[in-house]
Amino acid sequence: MANDTAPQAPPFCPDPRCDFHRPGAPGWRYRRAGTHSRLAAPHRVQRYRCGHCGRGFSDQTFRTTYWLKRPDLLTPVLHRLLGCSAFRQIARESGVSPQTVLTHAARLGRHCLLFHQLHRPPGPVTEPLALDSFQSFEWSQYHPTLFHTLVGSESHFCHGFTDSELRRSGRMTDAQRGRRRRLEATLGTPDPRSIEIEVARLLAIALPEPQTVVLHTDEHQDYPRALRRLEGHRFEHRTVSSRAARTPRNPLFPINLLDLLIRHCGANHKRETIACSRRRQSAAERLWLFVVWRNHMKHFSENRREGSPAMRLGLAQRLLSPARLLARRLFPSHVPLPERWADYYWRRVPTRAIARCAIHRRVFAM
Repeated sequence: MANDTAPQAPPFCPDPRCDFHRPGAPGWRYRRAGTHSRLAAPHRVQRYRCGHCGRGFSDQTFRTTYWLKRPDLLTPVLHRLLGCSAFRQIARESGVSPQTVLTHAARLGRHCLLFHQLHRPPGPVTEPLALDSFQSFEWSQYHPTLFHTLVGSESHFCHGFTDSELRRSGRMTDAQRGRRRRLEATLGTPDPRSIEIEVARLLAIALPEPQTVVLHTDEHQDYPRALRRLEGHRFEHRTVSSRAARTPRNPLFPINLLDLLIRHCGANHKRETIACSRRRQSAAERLWLFVVWRNHMKHFSENRREGSPAMRLGLAQRLLSPARLLARRLFPSHVPLPERWADYYWRRVPTRAIARCAIHRRVFAM
């Protein structure tokens, strides 16, 4: 289960509007304000009140299981999501509703996004990179999506992703073309320049300062246009045919392996599945969990056991366990996110087929 150990003393005021919200701010005072009981362990929780702003909070405020009625499910859901289970399968096994599993998955995704942002490589990238777009779909196959991923060619460290909507393409019957036409007349069509824009955003996040980079991609026509959007960077752009054998000698092998693992670990990304993500937002949350698992929790090679990609880059000394990943709550006010990734955290990624998509706006979850 999730690590429910909280600090012996509250490290800061959890209200982002308080002057003592930053950890270690000198002069902060608080007082104990009784306890409250709950059904889940720990059954008695100490409460506090900030001596500056008067905000009330508790030990539970600083745990990753805050506001969860079933905190014991957080770690099992993590393992099951990475084990290619669908929400309803996990719900049946755990004896809860699928909505409960979705809530835990969203919590894990947001937490992993902040964790990834905290533990990204500092400074310039020191290895060649491989870029590709992983295709899936949301709601139905009339709403395909692309997740643009960027991977280190030597370390296999995934630097993150962005996403794009697509029009359904490929071979279709007359009836399918008619349905696509009716859907687009009602819901609109995706931006035809979305791939170019989102790839440029991903590269701008991973490469915040101008530098010279060796970049391997396939022959997609939007990638050169995306590179031209980044001023100051110098790309040695090397293209590889998508028909080339996908062996370890292929420069795109790190990204091809990542795509393979995504489909292997995620039921929502199988080619023909009833477990597809109804929202791109939900798919992104599950993908952030996968990114942290791939970078920090899994060996670079299952056979050779050479450490994780993060260890190969010197970002970690050992594999990350679920208990360490979930040891403490991360606050978005303490982890500045790029604007594009902030959309994922606050659940602002829309789905055309859903008129009103829920966003993350809880006042006391800041």
